[in-house]
Amino acid sequence: MIVLSDVRAELLKATRRPATWLLVVVAVTLGLLFNYVVPYVSNTNGLGTGPNAQRDLESVLPGNLVGNSIAGSALFVGALALIFGVLAVGSEYAWSTWKTVVLQGVTLRQALAAKVIVLLAFSLAITLSLFLTGGLASALIAIREDVPMGWPSASELGLALLGGWLVTAMWGSLGVLLAVGFRSVAMPIGLGLVWLLAVQNLVATLAAPLIDWVDSMQTFMPGPNAGSLIASLGGNADTPGVVAIVAVERAATTTSVYLLLFTVAAGWLLGRRDIA
Repeated sequence: MIVLSDVRAELLKATRRPATWLLVVVAVTLGLLFNYVVPYVSNTNGLGTGPNAQRDLESVLPGNLVGNSIAGSALFVGALALIFGVLAVGSEYAWSTWKTVVLQGVTLRQALAAKVIVLLAFSLAITLSLFLTGGLASALIAIREDVPMGWPSASELGLALLGGWLVTAMWGSLGVLLAVGFRSVAMPIGLGLVWLLAVQNLVATLAAPLIDWVDSMQTFMPGPNAGSLIASLGGNADTPGVVAIVAVERAATTTSVYLLLFTVAAGWLLGRRDIA
């Protein structure tokens, strides 16, 4: 049974860890730089002409807030969440503090459940940060250019926020599983990032177009389903990893199943092994 004090303790550790804030800052900075600063500067400096210039300007206005805010969740923001998940659990092995946690009268699975709750909160916080900073940036640009803002509807924003949070949390839970599996920090981060940023893209771009069974297999993989969910909710299709290869209902279901599967597998493995 999860105790509220365990969640507070994990939340305190997460908020006092500089890496947590660094991950949020990196996500926000990358989102603002590539979704707003670069397109807008290219437009104002005359680097884009004709239809390209108009497209660059439209891409940074409030009407495209959903596409800009959730597109990174499929890959780049997901990678940051994976790192957070590894740090939250793997640090206990690196610092040899699992025994200290157990001595406080908390079971390993209770402690892990508290960490997962904090991971879910972190995923929501980083997703909200992207929406809030993107909304502010796009509003300022619209005011400067004296054009209508045209915000997305509340339902569009709500669904996109939920989808971005789900995908981000799913990748974070993979980090938790890898940390438990390898009982460390460096190896899980390295393998997780290689899989997320390299292997999945190689499967999708090189193997899937040539081999039928690989093309069918990728519809069950976490990355393509996460990218399909983000694409179906309006994610910027120019962002790597955002491609709709399955329907939105299936993508949402599969992503949710992976979130649950990674979490349950981590709990089972942690409870079965010695903590040393």
